[in-house]
Amino acid sequence: QAYLSYSNIAALTHLARKPGWDITKTLDNVSVKIWTHEEGAVLSFKVEMQVKVPSHVAFSLLSDFSLRQRWDRHFQTCEVLQAVSEEEKIYHVTSAPMAGHQPRDFVILVSLRQPCRPQEPYTVAVRSVTLKGMPPSPEFCRSEILCAGFEIYSNSSSSCTV
Repeated sequence: QAYLSYSNIAALTHLARKPGWDITKTLDNVSVKIWTHEEGAVLSFKVEMQVKVPSHVAFSLLSDFSLRQRWDRHFQTCEVLQAVSEEEKIYHVTSAPMAGHQPRDFVILVSLRQPCRPQEPYTVAVRSVTLKGMPPSPEFCRSEILCAGFEIYSNSSSSCTV
């Protein structure tokens, strides 16, 4: 489990630092930048936003997936299946069906890391895992997240970049 947790954080960090990201859109009125990265048949997206809250507050809000239904319309339900450690939890997430499709579900590992040094980010890394106690259900289309998450950099005592 320690390896899976480490590789979850490492995969997100590696993806975010890859060279070759192309900025595709900037929304100046809300300080949002959107990048894409293509490698073979894989298309990745990176969204950056400046927010006016301290980095530790953003980390607290983004790391608690049980609160995510309040701000992410794609999360229909979110249940903690296993608290692996204080920094790792396995969740079962369901999303509402899109037109003409079955609702989706995910079993995800969420790994959290606080910065060791001031210039390092808070990290919330997400990836799909399999869990014997949560096999696929016929009522959902089991989906997979290869690598996702948030890196939160402190800009000042009252703002950060997510």
